[in-house]
Amino acid sequence: MTEAIVPASQPTSQPTSQPTAQPTAEFAGEVVTHAHVRDVELPHGAGRLALVTLDNGFDHTRPNTFGPASIAELSSAVNGLRARAAAGEIVAVGVTGKPFIFAVGADLTGVSHIVARDQALQIARAGHAAFADFADLPVPTFAFVNGAAMGGGVELALSADYRTISKGVPAVALPEVFLGLVPGWGGCWMLPNLVGVERALTMIIDNPLSQNRMMSGSAAYRLGLADAIFEPADFLEESLAWAAAVVAGETTVERPEVDRDERLWATAVTKATALADAKTGRQARSPYAALDLVSAARTATREEGFAAENEVLADLLMSDELRAGLYAFDLMQKRARRPAGAPDKALARPVTKVGIVGAGLMASQLALLFVQRLQVPVVLTDIDDGRVARGVGYVHAELDKLAGKGRLSPDRLRRYRALVTGSTNKDGFADADFVIEAVFEQMSVKQQVFAEVEKVVGPNCVLATNTSSLSIAEMASKLTHPERVVGFHFFNPVAVMPLLEIIPGERTDDATLATAFAVGKALKKTCIRAADRPSFIVNRLLGRFMGEAARVVDEGTPIDVVDRAFAGLAPMPPFVLIGLVGPAIALHNGETLVAAFPDRFYASPTLQRIVAAGKPGFYDLSSGRPVLDPEVAEMIETPADPVVLGADAVRDRVLTVLADEARRMLDEGVAQAPMDIDLAMITGAGFSFWNGGITPLLDRTGVAVAVTGRRFLPEGVANVANAATTSTSR
Repeated sequence: MTEAIVPASQPTSQPTSQPTAQPTAEFAGEVVTHAHVRDVELPHGAGRLALVTLDNGFDHTRPNTFGPASIAELSSAVNGLRARAAAGEIVAVGVTGKPFIFAVGADLTGVSHIVARDQALQIARAGHAAFADFADLPVPTFAFVNGAAMGGGVELALSADYRTISKGVPAVALPEVFLGLVPGWGGCWMLPNLVGVERALTMIIDNPLSQNRMMSGSAAYRLGLADAIFEPADFLEESLAWAAAVVAGETTVERPEVDRDERLWATAVTKATALADAKTGRQARSPYAALDLVSAARTATREEGFAAENEVLADLLMSDELRAGLYAFDLMQKRARRPAGAPDKALARPVTKVGIVGAGLMASQLALLFVQRLQVPVVLTDIDDGRVARGVGYVHAELDKLAGKGRLSPDRLRRYRALVTGSTNKDGFADADFVIEAVFEQMSVKQQVFAEVEKVVGPNCVLATNTSSLSIAEMASKLTHPERVVGFHFFNPVAVMPLLEIIPGERTDDATLATAFAVGKALKKTCIRAADRPSFIVNRLLGRFMGEAARVVDEGTPIDVVDRAFAGLAPMPPFVLIGLVGPAIALHNGETLVAAFPDRFYASPTLQRIVAAGKPGFYDLSSGRPVLDPEVAEMIETPADPVVLGADAVRDRVLTVLADEARRMLDEGVAQAPMDIDLAMITGAGFSFWNGGITPLLDRTGVAVAVTGRRFLPEGVANVANAATTSTSR
């Protein structure tokens, strides 16, 4: 069906008036985003535009946000502009941001100050009212999106009559569902009424539940979020010229008419609901609340849509789900940037050359990362010319792909390619400052590699191991200088997974450890210190998790029931995850842990048979969705007296062992605090933000107290304090 075209000025649903925004109590310590107003004479005599620039007084590293005082100031500025518009002093109003930042939404640092639902409802209403005041100005309104725009920033832009966006904008998103909220300042009503239900749900549901995926400015323009797009160099000038043409009637903005067919909306919502089910297992409230709001937006007036958002936002602001999501966000913003247990960074030595032992896939991924981030010579070694050539060739090919996508200039491409070389001997490591091994996960092999490297390198060269489970101290025990050895455990795929576990051995010195943390920071990884205990943090918890899941299957519960039990806990079902990790690696990790802790860990005979048969995993993924491999299904033996559990019982059983293992790890000092466990599980295993990783979930479900006798985190850190008194406790 051909889409009808209607002028942009024609509303899709008749707006009704909103109450004028009222100031709300200021959060203690709020960084106020000021609304600076200046007049701009539009080109070609189009008249005077009042330009509101949002600016909190800091550079781009402290983005503009909207707390109560910020909302009040914006509302005051808009009310002043309404009087000027009525007096004929201005013909239009525009809003833009400070350099590189438009606005990134609500000031979530103040959520902890909200202790009652009435406060939450007041904040919801104030945001709606301020944005509606802007939308209802009696002159044309424009949003000039010059930089990152998220959440309330996007909703402010949606409130304008017209929008331009810069091609240089790196991130546009409505990430609320990722944290446990909904787009609650108009997004659930305005966006589907602008771009249609399917496109709106991409931003509101799909992207947040896909590890908080962001859109570029160009992608947002293609989605229909903006009416015009300009280059960043002269973005504001071009936007003002475009606005002048709109005001003068020389440019008419036309948008596709939104299809309001009931079946179309129902189909889109059903599809998004299925995605939410797969990602959250209905363990999260926010995506379903957002879906209800979007569904109602098909027929609701603006007043009705905003009122519904107010109620939902107030409920979610008082939910444990949001508080856990904000706890996780705080970990990423603060603890990840200042790793606990890192030595004085002044002790770190410079790294001007890197050696990598091995030239397989992991080693090649490491070489690609090191050359891009450190921009120093990288030498790969392996046992024959063919392997070395394949490793170097992989790195060069990946660099070529980046250049083809415009992410590397021709000069940088040539420089990076020249920096990556290979050899069948280790002589090239002689002047290296940092050598990392990525060879077969066997202690004797790694000890031999380090013995060979030690004979070549200088006295201050750091020897790092990418082991996922083996003892750092034992690996270094036969060296002349064991103090230079450190664990440097990446997660696969290296370019995607943020986590880097840094593990000192028994004799690792502070200079080596400081250098490891400095290199990790330069690689732009989230660095977490872990103790030298089997499998460290993430793999130890995943080993207990996947081992118990495998035990349940081996006892007789169907594999699909077990996999279904973990939606909303892990990023993917455990037996799908085994395929991604690799059955042999998963088995090795499990057997390492069984050897260390035979009373708790489990090595599945089924997994042993799969590895022996050379199967790549439990599932065939060729169709794009997991289908149990028939040959693997035959390897799952049914016991004589099967124990068949339901999904809820499976989940409870596995949460129980995770609580037990997490407490043991803290008692042993494997992780320094629950926050490091959560940060590691979020960044290394993809556990959900809205669960806060794992320990807030164990606390709020009562599993932590039932299993260990106490909570992992103090009351109120990742939940609503005294949550039993609120109407929305989960």
